[in-house]
Amino acid sequence: MWRRHFPRRTPADGGREGIYRVDLKTKRNHKKPNEEDEEEEEQTTMGEVVKDGREEVIQAWYMDDSEEDQRLPHHKDPKEFLSLDKLAELGVLSWRLDADNYETDEDLKKIRESRGYSYMDFCEVCPEKLPNYEVKVKSFFEEHLHTDEEIRYCVAGSGYFDVRDRNEAWIRVWVKKGGMIVLPAGIYHRFTVDSDNYIKAMRLFVGEPVWTPYNRPHDHLPARKEYIDNFVKVNEGGVIDASA
Repeated sequence: MWRRHFPRRTPADGGREGIYRVDLKTKRNHKKPNEEDEEEEEQTTMGEVVKDGREEVIQAWYMDDSEEDQRLPHHKDPKEFLSLDKLAELGVLSWRLDADNYETDEDLKKIRESRGYSYMDFCEVCPEKLPNYEVKVKSFFEEHLHTDEEIRYCVAGSGYFDVRDRNEAWIRVWVKKGGMIVLPAGIYHRFTVDSDNYIKAMRLFVGEPVWTPYNRPHDHLPARKEYIDNFVKVNEGGVIDASA
């Protein structure tokens, strides 16, 4: 069985808010006479200082077991957040992009070129735009998988993408304007709008799009088996960049 490998991306590949490994130097200011005994430390890099701002537009947490409205946050008590680096260990990749200028955004262009996303369209999920809105929203929330990546770039509004971790627990991924995520082929997941009832998302695909959902269980599909091999049975200590 072949396995899909996700090569490490660099800033040149896109992903403005990616993970950058840099050498840090610590500088300490010399104490001056008659001043309080303070030490101030600053971190500098061999190049530009890079701040990861993805979590301003993408957040992840473990869900409770409540059967309340799916559009509620469903935090545990106490809340249990998950870093985007940990989310990447499940194959879920993330970026923060300029949603106000997506038509000319060079970072988006580089991501599309490097990952082969040749197809693009938009989908608006809201009562005014989507016929049979309530029925559709419930159908999106059925647990399913796809045999290809699911790529969603939120250019307006917000929504929840729920994914299973290795122990079958639900992780809720809240994607807001400017957030882009990639769900790997074979991962069980579901989608719902949040309480604002609106999201406009760019959908990307490699080649001609195939949107077929396979509701659980479909463990026999090659995409599912490949996902398990790559991300569920992965050796301990493996590192996957969240913006790979």
